[in-house]
Amino acid sequence: MSASEESHDDTVPCVLITSCDDSFKEEELVKEILSCKTLPEPVKKEDSVTWYPWSINNKYYTADVRLCVVPSIFEMSSEIAQSSQAFIAYIDTKAKDGLEKLNPWIPIVEELSPEVLILVCERVSDDGVTRHEAQQWCLGHAFELVELNPQELPDEDDDFPESTGIKRIIQALNANVWSNVKMKDEHSQSFGLMSSLVASRHNNPHNCQDSASSNQPGGGSVSEENENTENRANTATQGNTLVGCLDAMTDLDIQELATLTAGDADVDNFERLFTKLKQMKEKASSMPHEQRKVHAEKVAKAFWMAIGGDDDEIDGLSSGEES
Repeated sequence: MSASEESHDDTVPCVLITSCDDSFKEEELVKEILSCKTLPEPVKKEDSVTWYPWSINNKYYTADVRLCVVPSIFEMSSEIAQSSQAFIAYIDTKAKDGLEKLNPWIPIVEELSPEVLILVCERVSDDGVTRHEAQQWCLGHAFELVELNPQELPDEDDDFPESTGIKRIIQALNANVWSNVKMKDEHSQSFGLMSSLVASRHNNPHNCQDSASSNQPGGGSVSEENENTENRANTATQGNTLVGCLDAMTDLDIQELATLTAGDADVDNFERLFTKLKQMKEKASSMPHEQRKVHAEKVAKAFWMAIGGDDDEIDGLSSGEES
């Protein structure tokens, strides 16, 4: 590989794929994403880390992406860290400790702060990792849960069935605004607004991490009054931490909504728009009332800005949680 090719390869964003299940190889997900029975020639290979090429070409943009197989945290490098813009982890839900095996990755993911975070499993299990446990974990870490073969498939009579399995993974990756994206002319304006939305999160990539770390006391003895003050501050900070995590979870949803809104006014696009709205409603339904209200306001404001709305037009409409 020439120096120029190596330089170009360093700028190509990647999807970091790992498996915490010894019986499931990351390459299986790569083949599913690429819709191929045999793996393509890797672009690069270093020890057990392998980069596979993926050219995304959809209605809105084109982008060259690498599907980067990283079997363990010990294989991480600065090159992978700098180029990772999505993280997909597979776990064994038949094992009670399926989620625990993912814990070593969490500090790394929080540091990288990729836009797309997906937790993949064959299906949730009543005898291992239950649906409730998986969903609560995903809510706490801003991941989306995707079952490759869910036991309960979407109702065929549903007018707007949600996507599942590998199809959902591909949709999520296609909805991301990659750093090297090349917009197709007719959709450049709408995605430009979305890029700005994502960039705002890139500029503050550690909302959850920084808020959590600010809960740590400075050390040394403190008076009872200081302790009470610190406890009140910690309570407020914990609330901000949760909101920060929820904000991260909505990035992808807002991107997809803005894309669909800017798309052609046809029946197919209309149905996909309502499907996404239904999915977002279901995600928010598990939140306490007040958090759900604040969350809805944040989504509405971000979406309004993403489709080109003027901030002045919605100024003062919030309930006061956010200025």
